[in-house]
Amino acid sequence: MNFNNSKIKIFSGNSNKNLSKLIVKDLNLKMGACTASKFSDGEISVSITESVRGCDCFVLQSTCHEVNTNIMELLIVIDALKRASAGRITAVIPYFGYARQDRKTKARDPISSRLCANLISTAGADRVLTMDLHAPQIQGFFNIPLDHLVGMAVFIEHFKKAFEKNKEEIVVVAPDIGSVTRARNLAEKLDVSIAIVEKRRQKANVSQVLNIIGNVEGKTVLMADDMIDTAGTLCNAADALIKIGKAKKIYACATHGVLSGPAIERIKNSSIEKLLIADTIPLTKEKATEKIEVITVSHIFAKAIEKIHNNESVSSLFE
Repeated sequence: MNFNNSKIKIFSGNSNKNLSKLIVKDLNLKMGACTASKFSDGEISVSITESVRGCDCFVLQSTCHEVNTNIMELLIVIDALKRASAGRITAVIPYFGYARQDRKTKARDPISSRLCANLISTAGADRVLTMDLHAPQIQGFFNIPLDHLVGMAVFIEHFKKAFEKNKEEIVVVAPDIGSVTRARNLAEKLDVSIAIVEKRRQKANVSQVLNIIGNVEGKTVLMADDMIDTAGTLCNAADALIKIGKAKKIYACATHGVLSGPAIERIKNSSIEKLLIADTIPLTKEKATEKIEVITVSHIFAKAIEKIHNNESVSSLFE
């Protein structure tokens, strides 16, 4: 990596140490000296043991499980850097928690993603770098610059190599209406056709497949989504594509593998041959299964950090 000056420092919280190490390695830098621990009463303690005065600082922290702990850790690290006279602070948040609470769906609902955006700004961050927000309008919740990266690029690269010789057998399927744009972009990049699964969400984390729009009979299906939480939508869609649509094989990909509750059991018992997820959220040993493969997005974040530090355009990385 090429930097205009040496005043760049990378710090990491505890939420996703493996991804942080890969990003630092891609940048050919060393990790900043920062430790985050807890006092006996559960309060978070942060200690930065090197000078950051005037430096361009990047704080790497996914706000995944444990969500509230990781958010507070991020805020406290930012505050510590601000009070230590850091020149600029960029919050690098590969997975942005609370992104699904982006609007009021009933009376007296909070808009928690807006609250999180306000907290990050108030803590002292000068800009944010994130990937595949569940609701793109969250970008407008921030009153500081936000760079929004796209994780689909790593999956496109993988699928191009895997299915280069039999493209005519491939169909990209959106597992719900909200994923149509993402599926269309993937289909265009792979130069294949597209289909859509129409579903009805009865309540949170519970959905029912109503219809399959498009022909998937005898085809190998690629399903694309931004995140997988309890995996109900994905697994129901996969099973419907096999039983109703008579698809041959099902592959799936998603940037954020939240994988909470019954997700792993559902994936194991589903019609999905292989699920690809990015490492924006760490996959624990308890959740590891042969059906899940993790692809790193470290090089995308490393390139974005390099461009931000050098005050270069980041827009090429949004596509």
